[in-house]
Amino acid sequence: MPTVNIAIPDRLKQWVDEQVAQGRYSSASDYVRALIRADERRSAEEAVETALLEGLSTPERILDDQEWSAMRDEALARLTTWKQTSDG
Repeated sequence: MPTVNIAIPDRLKQWVDEQVAQGRYSSASDYVRALIRADERRSAEEAVETALLEGLSTPERILDDQEWSAMRDEALARLTTWKQTSDG
């Protein structure tokens, strides 16, 4: 697995160390990977939300709000499954 080195202030390093000490993460690397995954998910959710809002605002709506909601939920579930299988 490739290595990335980052510089953070002492205050943030202390925060990361506390999260690891509490047992929430096995290492600082595990914590950073979790943050990156959460950011990936947030970004994907924003993209889905934007696409859904664009679709809802078009003059010729084909699907109703309930159908759009079901599609969004399915897309997010598939993204979650994909992320779980692709994390290594």
